[in-house]
Amino acid sequence: MNKTAPADRRAALLGHAAMLGFSAAVSGSFSLGSMVANDIGPTALTVVRFLLAAVVLMVLVSVVPGSGRQGRRGFARADFRAPWRYAVFAVLYGGYFVLMFEGLKTAPPVSAGAVFTLVPLMAAAIAWPLLGQRPTPIVVSALVVGGAGAVWVIFRGNLSALLAFDIGRGEAIYFLGCVLHAIYAPMLRRLNRGESAMVTASMTTFFGFWLLLAYGWEEVRGTDWAGLPVLVWVALVYLVIFATAFAASALQFAAQRLHSSRVMAYTYLTPVWIIVWEMALRHGVPGVMIVPGIALIVVALLILLRADQGANPPIHGG
Repeated sequence: MNKTAPADRRAALLGHAAMLGFSAAVSGSFSLGSMVANDIGPTALTVVRFLLAAVVLMVLVSVVPGSGRQGRRGFARADFRAPWRYAVFAVLYGGYFVLMFEGLKTAPPVSAGAVFTLVPLMAAAIAWPLLGQRPTPIVVSALVVGGAGAVWVIFRGNLSALLAFDIGRGEAIYFLGCVLHAIYAPMLRRLNRGESAMVTASMTTFFGFWLLLAYGWEEVRGTDWAGLPVLVWVALVYLVIFATAFAASALQFAAQRLHSSRVMAYTYLTPVWIIVWEMALRHGVPGVMIVPGIALIVVALLILLRADQGANPPIHGG
């Protein structure tokens, strides 16, 4: 009798639970982000988020066992070699968030979440020439099915809008952000030199704070911080604690227990979780026309959860 089987199953279940929490936490940023997107500039919001997230993540790296290099805790000297890499990550990741919140000014959260499900497909296409990672046929089929579902939701099942490529301005802006995210994912693999996920996240947000502060100084200086609605600060606390610190921790925990294809699969839960968030916040239920698209996205999730192999890099959320 294999005594390791129960332990392996328990580890896998814990990994799946972590990714459920990850996808739920990331999805909440779409609903909350859309509620405050018109109350504060996207660069100013991201500057504060990155500053607070960098502090929280650096504390976590210092105190949480296994959060550092080779399963240790704390930063190692090697983590600070070639710091230009973190600047590259910061440009891609910071650009993604700025464009995300700019897009959420007009894009419905569910549509934005559907756009996000295109990231694994784009990341796989970029990782192939960049990293030489060729996805297996089953992973490709899941990416295509999920992509088709995302397109259905984005165009709300309207064939005429699809043929005319009548995409909303907010969705178009956020799509550009998702392109940056898709480049960011394989670049994490390409430029990683043994840093853990949490070390990379803390350094990326630290560099992102300074780069975005320099880029958006006028917007930051012109923001009436004392006059911001309370909801903006609530959203910021949520983004820092749950959508950044908790999400990074959950992703790292799951990546050590699940295959990359299963980790990636939970990206496809984003629109579903957003619908739950929208209902919980009493923002109404999306129209019935998007149901087929959501169904295709769930099918993609199930395909990836059953996949034994995959060659896609871990993904990070909003």
